[in-house]
Amino acid sequence: MPSPADGYALITGASSGIGAEIAREYARRGVPLILTARREDRLQALADELRAQVPVEIIRADLAEPDAPAQLCNAISERGLAVRILVNNAGYGVIGRYTSQPWDAHAAFLQVMIHAVSELTWRLLPSLRAFPNGRILNVASFAGLAPGSNGQTLYAAAKAYLIKFSESLAQENADRGLKVCALCPGFTYSEFHDVTGTREMMSHLPRSLWLQADHVARAGVDAVEGNRVVVVPGWRYKLLHGVARHLSDHARLGLMRRNSSKIRRA
Repeated sequence: MPSPADGYALITGASSGIGAEIAREYARRGVPLILTARREDRLQALADELRAQVPVEIIRADLAEPDAPAQLCNAISERGLAVRILVNNAGYGVIGRYTSQPWDAHAAFLQVMIHAVSELTWRLLPSLRAFPNGRILNVASFAGLAPGSNGQTLYAAAKAYLIKFSESLAQENADRGLKVCALCPGFTYSEFHDVTGTREMMSHLPRSLWLQADHVARAGVDAVEGNRVVVVPGWRYKLLHGVARHLSDHARLGLMRRNSSKIRRA
């Protein structure tokens, strides 16, 4: 059994999907875990599964609450735990055009996707830097590399923020041995589209565009360990990203405008 003195991996949004698979990936690699999410029953089930491999702590937190990042860090400190790896994974989407949702829905989204990520990272940086092999893995999205689409207005913008945030953190902390990576998957089998109510719409997309959550998790962990600052899992998405970079902004926006209705509910 690995020693908790080697530091824990804190994974937000660990109750399902990519977050749960990242937890499983780190457990396979012998890294002790702190799992956090809103659904404590899901966290407990995952902890029970992984405790045969590594020490696991669970702390329920709803990152949509402004005080949650500070309370989470206080709970970690009170338990005498040290975080070596931070995985900012918690996230979701708000469907529809910008004014079709109340501002409170957008404010909660921004709290989870931007404010909580930024504050958790700021609060935990001293702990991460204290280890010679500290890591930050920010789960962004291919959407952050593509043009913004019609519907889910803030989603691509928030994911683009994560990518730029990761790039800056990687540069600022390179001399500390702290490695930072933005993981940018495309469509991935998870509960994400059930939560946003777009499962039926998304089911019409070609199966070749869908990624498996465990493959995405492994790609992200491998990338941050390999000191890659931005990683796009899946050869199809790598190809799409490569081709898109050679198109004009006008052409890329035109393609997104013509195809938004296939992937977004306006």
